[in-house]
Amino acid sequence: MPGPDLTAIGAAFGRAAHVFVDKPPFVFEDTMSIKLAENEFLRAANLLGSDGSLLVQKDDTRVWWRSAFVARARLVEDLVIKHLESGVSQYVILGAGLDTFVQRRREVMMRLRLFEIDEPGTQQWKQRRLRELALPTAPNHRFVPVDFESGQSWVAALATAGFSPGEPSVIASTGVARYITVAAMRETFRQVAGLARGTVFISTFIPPADLIDPGERPYRALTEQRVASTGHPWISFYTPGEFISIASEAGFDNVHHVAASELNARYFNNRADGLRAKSGEDLIVASKS
Repeated sequence: MPGPDLTAIGAAFGRAAHVFVDKPPFVFEDTMSIKLAENEFLRAANLLGSDGSLLVQKDDTRVWWRSAFVARARLVEDLVIKHLESGVSQYVILGAGLDTFVQRRREVMMRLRLFEIDEPGTQQWKQRRLRELALPTAPNHRFVPVDFESGQSWVAALATAGFSPGEPSVIASTGVARYITVAAMRETFRQVAGLARGTVFISTFIPPADLIDPGERPYRALTEQRVASTGHPWISFYTPGEFISIASEAGFDNVHHVAASELNARYFNNRADGLRAKSGEDLIVASKS
């Protein structure tokens, strides 16, 4: 049975590495997702040692990127909680991979409907792993299999899974924009903008290398080489202005660019270990009033 691709495992590893490598207070705690991955996938990602333990070295580029993984995960979940308090009770994860919100945030799931969208094979594998590890799900949690390669509509698939298109939602797409074409990203923005007013869309994007801090560029180059070698090259890069324009043209009238400086002010200020968000990944938060 197909399992998660290496990009999903890398993101899970980045979140877990924060807990393994850094000292409290933790920005985001998620070691559960990396436990979902079976040893064969961890070995394929060069993350498992001969003794069966995770390889967590401080000079590993995946660990260097850990601040990006934990910052974006924390921001998304903070926004979910914020909008839940204002009455938004639907949360959609595009390309959910090894996300474990349902298992970690049991108290929130009592008030929230969560829809995980991913490839059918990945979701079948994940559901099997949850059963094997005896990890709980929730009655208001739905797996929504979508065959993106066939052109299947994820919006239509959501509707069949109990999603209410007339109610606002928080929709998150993290770590995806770099792997798909600009045209596909434009279409995603257009589809989300067509949902109910008050819907919030959160998406990461990768700026061109010449826009990131010079000291980070060697790590960026190594990261690009590594993901390309696994068959998942980064193909799309955006300046903040370009990504904001795509959101605005799709119909969003409130678009906020979240740069590393804002993430540092929110989550990494005054840390004794010097952990900081990197300039190599930004986010936008877009809504339509």
